[in-house]
Amino acid sequence: MDGRTLYFECYSGISGDMAVAAMLDLGADREALDRALSSLDLTGFRTEVTRVSKSGLDVCDFNVILDEDNHDHDADYLYCHSHSHAHGEEHHVHEEMEHPHHHVHRGLPEILAIIDGADMTENAKSVSRRIFKIIGEAEAKAHGVPIEQVHFHEVGAVDSIVDVVSLGVCIDSLGAADVCFSELYEGTGCIRCQHGVIPVPAPAVVNIAEACGMALRITDSKGEYVTPTGAAFAAAVRTRGVPRSFTIDRIGMGAGKRESERSGILRAMLITPAPETDTIVKLECNVDDCTGEALGFAVERLMREGARDAHYTPVFMKKGRPAYMLSVICSESDRERMERVIFEETSTVGIRRAVMDRTVMDRRIEEVDTPLGRVQVKFCTVDGIEKAHPEYESLAAICRERGIPYRDAYEIVVSAVRRGR
Repeated sequence: MDGRTLYFECYSGISGDMAVAAMLDLGADREALDRALSSLDLTGFRTEVTRVSKSGLDVCDFNVILDEDNHDHDADYLYCHSHSHAHGEEHHVHEEMEHPHHHVHRGLPEILAIIDGADMTENAKSVSRRIFKIIGEAEAKAHGVPIEQVHFHEVGAVDSIVDVVSLGVCIDSLGAADVCFSELYEGTGCIRCQHGVIPVPAPAVVNIAEACGMALRITDSKGEYVTPTGAAFAAAVRTRGVPRSFTIDRIGMGAGKRESERSGILRAMLITPAPETDTIVKLECNVDDCTGEALGFAVERLMREGARDAHYTPVFMKKGRPAYMLSVICSESDRERMERVIFEETSTVGIRRAVMDRTVMDRRIEEVDTPLGRVQVKFCTVDGIEKAHPEYESLAAICRERGIPYRDAYEIVVSAVRRGR
């Protein structure tokens, strides 16, 4: 990994083919993609990568061309009493049932077997598997059936498998250290699928957003702009939020398949986040006639009231008197409240303060699978440097439940995190 962040700007929504095109435009390995697609245990398709004009801009277009009809055309998108496809991709899944088309119906195990047999890296396979599992879980919930009973007669179609595998190969070849997405901009109205008319966002999309914490932005535009595959891709690969400031190293733009009220372009950028600066206030005072219990209570209250940090240090004052220096870090908006707590809880009659800038690492908390179960881990990154620390309360709860020493549990979790990165 090269330390950069891959940022997807989803102001016109996101679909699988748009994301593949944007990553190819960024420089994803076309030879690796062709090699992976030619190794799939599938027939009856070819891919085409071209340049097209969208809103007057030169953008990349990724298209899967089939020898015969593999789409379920009953999944036409409806809005304002007209039929049109939002991005040329209808990856909606339905439980097993009879219907009048002769499509290949594949369950999740069959699709995962196709992915496992492909000539691509283990990471690319892992991403592709995660995308399909996220879609499967979302559709199973929508239809009220176990995931084993979900048949992917659209997602399982040849072009859909090609889209998802292409997503895995392309994002793997770009090698970004982190991936982030803007809010997923979605339209309004209804779409017609195999079983009738359903609202926008599609049930699978809202289920993915709910399960994976994806932010949707509903616009006034008519039609579907976020497909289940696009939402599942974002959920599968996102590692951080959008940085507040960054430099842009490279730009790629992928085309959607129809003209709409929005640009129909997914822009992807390889960016380098700027080190985050943060302004804080440091408060200090010396006290020589407070008990340890009083200072301990003061620190406890300061933290409860919103201090970023608080501690006290043994010092020697004039005439050799032993004392403590109380130090508090807080935001400017909390300063007056912190000062009041210090005056109320200690014997000091004066407080020193200084405004400081500090550089902080980007921080995010993820749940990680470990031999001890799922543990919350804080990941801190800056300029390609990453640190990982198990969250105390999460790990302590496991230690109490299992009756194991904290130090042993800490080492087990840290080792599991290192193996998984």
